[in-house]
Amino acid sequence: MTEPAQVSPAAPVSVTPQHFLDILVRDKKLTEEQLNQIKSEQLITGKTFEELLLGKKLASELEIAQAKATFNNLSLVRVTEMSASPEALNLVGEGVARRYKVLPYAYDKENRVLKVAMSDPLDLAAVNFLKQKTGLSLEVAAAVPSELEKALTEQFSQDLSSEVTQALEQNDLRAEKIVKADTPSRAEVVRDAPINRIVETVLDFAVKARASDIHIEPQIGKTKVRYRIDGILTERLVLPQSVHDAVVSRIKILANLKIDERRIPQDGRFNYIADGKEIDLRISTLPTIHGEKVVMRLLQKNAAVPSLEELGLTGLALKHLQDLIKVPRGIILVTGPTGSGKTTTLYSVLHQLNTPKVNIMTIEDPVEYQIPGISQVQVNPQAGLTFATALRSFLRQDPNIIMVGEIRDAETAELAIQASLTGHLVLSTLHTNSAAGAIPRLLDMGAEAFLLSSTVTLIMAQRVLRQINPAYKEQYTPDPAVVEDVKQVLGERYTQWCQKSKTDPNKLVLYRPAATRPTTEPDYLGRIGIFEVLPVSEQVSHLIIEGKSDAELEKAAVDNGMLLMKQDGYIKALEGVTTIEEVLRVAESK
Repeated sequence: MTEPAQVSPAAPVSVTPQHFLDILVRDKKLTEEQLNQIKSEQLITGKTFEELLLGKKLASELEIAQAKATFNNLSLVRVTEMSASPEALNLVGEGVARRYKVLPYAYDKENRVLKVAMSDPLDLAAVNFLKQKTGLSLEVAAAVPSELEKALTEQFSQDLSSEVTQALEQNDLRAEKIVKADTPSRAEVVRDAPINRIVETVLDFAVKARASDIHIEPQIGKTKVRYRIDGILTERLVLPQSVHDAVVSRIKILANLKIDERRIPQDGRFNYIADGKEIDLRISTLPTIHGEKVVMRLLQKNAAVPSLEELGLTGLALKHLQDLIKVPRGIILVTGPTGSGKTTTLYSVLHQLNTPKVNIMTIEDPVEYQIPGISQVQVNPQAGLTFATALRSFLRQDPNIIMVGEIRDAETAELAIQASLTGHLVLSTLHTNSAAGAIPRLLDMGAEAFLLSSTVTLIMAQRVLRQINPAYKEQYTPDPAVVEDVKQVLGERYTQWCQKSKTDPNKLVLYRPAATRPTTEPDYLGRIGIFEVLPVSEQVSHLIIEGKSDAELEKAAVDNGMLLMKQDGYIKALEGVTTIEEVLRVAESK
């Protein structure tokens, strides 16, 4: 069971607070004048203090909940930052949980204690009812009401915990035997229905939630199941440690891995069908001190390749890329960290170039999209098929366009340069933080500066950020510091954007997820890219030959009109596609 984020009660003060409002004053969230005003209005209107504070925006819901928890000497649990134990949820049930606004999040079986979070922890009738229903002692904590409502929806509407709980009940006695078993019949034991159902439920939820990865992580006394949704890891389930080995073994069987080999990492794959979609899962196991960790990457077969515009490319950046991919030779590089969407961008380029008149060949690890009309090869290091060996063989297959999944070493870099010199268009990726940083990285691999200046035609750096749920977003006026930051980062481009969008530059408006959206709706939905596209102009080419730094290369590109990633992100925030916070989250990593 995951221990939730908690905020402990504040240290006592010299004057004992008589009301939670006194806590807000003490913590400088509220002035004495505002306190007196609120008390007067409460007597006149009959509204609650909470309603008045929120209505006048004098304090946030979190600040009010924290003050009330401190006043009542309780801990405050951030229920949206945790996953509840299936056993705890099953002890109370959805109907009771919703009626009394309580989230059971942990169950201490040894001491027979149920930990619950409540929006009103002083509701003694609810507390007594829960004690009678469960026959257990309760450890009560406070929760922010809106967060509790959202957590209840997430925990109960997805059927994830309830499905797993039922399977655990059927498997309870068998689990310990599976953990201890070390016989050839172990594989048959883990084929039993309860373990099957747990694995299938975990996979089904991943498909419904649009997850790209599933992490099954053993911890002390428990196993966490986390999903990467829109680039963010979210914990959704906690399993008892007793079933961890059985679940891992079931996944290994599906991936055709050795179930009795737990000392070394293993890699495998299998296909899975859910909601009418065929999913290709890439499996990686890793021995840790608490057991084997499993990460599953989900790749949807026959998924539509997005266009360059759908990825988020616009304006001059899009024009430079579209112009240079038409040149039949040279190297085009896409850079960024793992998970920044580099390969998807290359697929979009290939989709645009794919015609019966050209021979396109790719070497990838793994093949994420299957594109008709293109010869796609997957690396197999165990058989000696690496990026370099495949690229060498490609040159004997009369290709026009070659995509190399990643330039990882000097040999691959040299072959890519030679291929471009002999009249091929080479597309590849590189792990660097910026577009200009690709040149020093290739030089470190041993590439010659004069060859890079004549072969590399365009370098594009990118990140992916989450988009605001388009059905539930709202405008707001940002703080003056944020306004100043936007104007400083964008410079003249801010004025140009205001003129283009017919917006008053002195009335900056940004967007954020709507506070009134239904609890079933996510804050963010889908992702989009931010880019900086550096065409290797004659000026940049001379700088490369002269051995100039990446900072000087970037400055020259910016002088020629290149938009930096952070600037691209800020423009998308101005257009209401995403939030400033989301741009800073991904762009500041540069």
